Amino acid sequence: MMKRALAEETVLFISIVKWVFLAAAAGAIVGFSTAIFMKILTWSGQLAQHWNFYYLLLPAAMVASVMLVKYLAPEAKGHGTEKVIEAIHKRSGKINPMVVPVKLAATIITLAAGGSVGKEGPCAQIGAGLSSMLASMLKLSDQDRKKLVICGISAGFASVFGTPVSGAFFGIEVLFAGAILYDVLLPSFVAGITAFQVAQYCGITYFYQPLKLVPVFSEVFFLKVILAGVFFGLCSGFLIATLRAGGLLASRMKVPAAAKAFVGGSLVAALAFFVSTQYLGLGTNSIEAALEGTSMPWYAFILKSVCTSLTLSFGGSGGIVTPIFFVGAAAGGLFATVLGLDVGMFSAIGLVSLLAGAANTPISASIMAVELFGPHLAPYATVACIISFLMTGHRSVYPSQILAIHKSASLEVKIGKELDDRLQTRYKPRERTLIGLVRKILKKR
Repeated sequence: MMKRALAEETVLFISIVKWVFLAAAAGAIVGFSTAIFMKILTWSGQLAQHWNFYYLLLPAAMVASVMLVKYLAPEAKGHGTEKVIEAIHKRSGKINPMVVPVKLAATIITLAAGGSVGKEGPCAQIGAGLSSMLASMLKLSDQDRKKLVICGISAGFASVFGTPVSGAFFGIEVLFAGAILYDVLLPSFVAGITAFQVAQYCGITYFYQPLKLVPVFSEVFFLKVILAGVFFGLCSGFLIATLRAGGLLASRMKVPAAAKAFVGGSLVAALAFFVSTQYLGLGTNSIEAALEGTSMPWYAFILKSVCTSLTLSFGGSGGIVTPIFFVGAAAGGLFATVLGLDVGMFSAIGLVSLLAGAANTPISASIMAVELFGPHLAPYATVACIISFLMTGHRSVYPSQILAIHKSASLEVKIGKELDDRLQTRYKPRERTLIGLVRKILKKR
């Protein structure tokens, strides 16, 4: 018995050492590549915005993005994290090495010209691509390759937003809606923390906004937070529906991909010209202003959703999480304005709640609330995140996510399927339930 116990402990110790080393190597590579990407992105954005009407270049930029992806690395299409999830589930994490330079170039071109996308998706895809290359060099098994690629997602997310803990959780939570991969927990944390530290060492700075106003608990305030979670879940559903509508519109246009890209870029540029440039690019200035208490226009979350959908559906390259933050902050500001609440506080809650709902990552989003806004907001943000996650339903901005749970026992849906348009959800009547009672009352009326 003693020999067996020692043998088990020895095996576990060797496994821990192995994954600490591999995850640290992946994290260092991803942190360094993220730093390079973000420095180039900052430089290109500053260069482009010297011209007041820089966004008029967006149609040409989207055409260039489409051509790069089409001829050099088709796997780099769309928002990066989605393609990494697909690679993990369907190809054991194998990613074409060409994805790394192509994704970097296509995203920089799109963002510099004003495309409404994020920066985390490319970093996740670049990180995953580099991790996949490292796995090939070390001749790792398919199972180990998948784990290392997941570390790449975590490292990319952590190093982009400066949130090592929520970044680590994001990598292991985003693959399944309602499940966490505990066997990748240690390497994800090591990769996330390492990437964050390396990116900081390379000169990358991050935005943190600890709340100046500490929320005071009361029954009425708690009910408002619950109501906010419901509202943010509906906003998440709206964003997902808008992204899918953009994809459907693009697929029905029977013209070459370059022509679609030109049309999509022209539509976004027209919105910027006639409405506001606020909805272009990352939108970080607007997000920061909302967190400091400045309300956006009531329709801001709608226009940002539309601009992001047009950019991604018609050939632009980039991520989806930063637009999710914008939509969440704008929706939170609207909710606070209508109910006479603190705009900064509910913009912060909205930012993380939209991530929880749209990406099906309530734990990562709740931890992010602590990392970005401090511990005082955490209990309320967590409640809103979980409610938003439930209210969004069996949908996601990442259609390749695998459904692992029923979000309600009264809904019938197939577990183990992707969260795409083909997933059907039906109401399942049950006796002695509140839903059944409400249904009976409505029938009688």
